[in-house]
Amino acid sequence: MNNKPTIAVIGAGLGGAAAGALLQQAGYPTKVYEQAPAFARLGAGIHLGPNVMKVMRRIGIEEKLNAMGSHPDYWFSRNGMTGEYQSRIPLGEFARENYGAAYITVHRGDLHELMVSTLDQDNLHFDKRLVDVDDSGDKVVMTFADGSIEEADLVIGADGVNSRLREKLLGPEAPIYSGWVAHRAIISAEKLKAYDLDFEACVKWWSEDRHMMVYFVTGDEKEYYYVTGVPEPDWNHGTSFVDSSREEMRKAFEGYHPTVQALIDCTESVTKWPLLERNPLPLWHENRLVLLGDACHPMKPHMAQGAAMAIEDAAMLVRCLEEVGAENYQQAFELYRTNRFERASRVQQVSHDNTWLREDEDPAWVFAYDPFEVPLKQPTSQGSPA
Repeated sequence: MNNKPTIAVIGAGLGGAAAGALLQQAGYPTKVYEQAPAFARLGAGIHLGPNVMKVMRRIGIEEKLNAMGSHPDYWFSRNGMTGEYQSRIPLGEFARENYGAAYITVHRGDLHELMVSTLDQDNLHFDKRLVDVDDSGDKVVMTFADGSIEEADLVIGADGVNSRLREKLLGPEAPIYSGWVAHRAIISAEKLKAYDLDFEACVKWWSEDRHMMVYFVTGDEKEYYYVTGVPEPDWNHGTSFVDSSREEMRKAFEGYHPTVQALIDCTESVTKWPLLERNPLPLWHENRLVLLGDACHPMKPHMAQGAAMAIEDAAMLVRCLEEVGAENYQQAFELYRTNRFERASRVQQVSHDNTWLREDEDPAWVFAYDPFEVPLKQPTSQGSPA
């Protein structure tokens, strides 16, 4: 008989999928609820550093991801105008030997599809938008927009920057618009063959107030992706993204290197997204509710570590439940927060400052981390990180 508590995961994004997979693997009766009616292969790329690949190893999909993704030998940073190298951060074999796993770049939709496939499909529920949660008894009662009501012993909020569970814990508060937008586009690498230019596997083009990060998202290097960070004073669109254009891109990156201009010329469609943040939250859990990922520490994508932090959170949360016993869930939740708050806040700050790997530096504090092996810090009696 399984005496482990029933757990509901709200949100089946990358953090929620990781939590669901690891919980089910550890024997917890776990249901995952996703508000979207279905998943689509959204046009975006993602970096998976060795710190994340170690979690993928535990989930059982590391080899598939290694086969699926692009394996850059370096992260290059270049001056946006002159093309001069500002940093050369070794990845490839160096990462495998020194950080314990590969560094890959991959299509976010392909990664997501693979992660979701590891979940118990009978306990994955789409079109479930949480509207209310009652945590006043010995069970948590969840009410969804379709009128259905579900119960669980514990509920994990992996529901993103506009988390309904976060609202329940801390009250409604809009995320902070950072004053920056990100343009995103995927380009057919076939088009780039017309240019006598070097399109590197992982390169970030910088100038004083903006940048463009570019990398392959498939192992066969047929899809090349860019994401920008560009200042824009206001976001008044009322939507999570809007269509942009080549003309807007040309204006934003006027004077940039010919390689960047070629990428813009080859762009068929490009979208523009507001970059949202929150200040580090004082509360990550209360009673039977606990948050992870963007629900408690959304950040700019400028370290390529936002999803990584959510996936690390999921791994650490499951580790802490196992460490102290899920019946001691409040103790487990505080142990989890103690061991994640400082790291997530540091990544949040560096992402905000947009300095990561701009110059040569040692990234081991990020890439060598393993949420399953790092020594656990114990909470102080005041309930703050030790």
